[in-house]
Amino acid sequence: TGMTTIRPMRWWDLDQVLAIEAEAFGATAWPAESFWGELARPDRYYVVAGDETVLGYAGLWSVPPDADIQTLAVSPSARGKGLGHDLLAHLLTQARAGACRRMHLEVKADNAAAISLYESAGFGLVRRRPRYYPDLSDALVMGLDL
Repeated sequence: TGMTTIRPMRWWDLDQVLAIEAEAFGATAWPAESFWGELARPDRYYVVAGDETVLGYAGLWSVPPDADIQTLAVSPSARGKGLGHDLLAHLLTQARAGACRRMHLEVKADNAAAISLYESAGFGLVRRRPRYYPDLSDALVMGLDL
């Protein structure tokens, strides 16, 4: 889109973030405590898309030369507008600026929309992790050289 502001996630964004998290991930959604813990860590970088209204969010864990996408979600009402691509591009730029050379992520094996987003950015399959999620669904580990 290019029109939506991407800015650092703040604690006062969490109510909206948690609502999107529940819609996007259902039974495997993170609780509030997970976000509080992530926001407190200096090796984490979390952003939201949107000004007052949060339309999506993403989080990065970087320990150069490696980076890991912790989460990425877009509100159901805002999907199909390129926000996921914008958030992903923002994390890639941040990781490269932080001297990271390789990025990984885990994605639910049945999440076709997310997998196609990551493939469109050049991510490839590294391996499958059986029964990775709390609901015992498989994860695909995907990677990209930055």
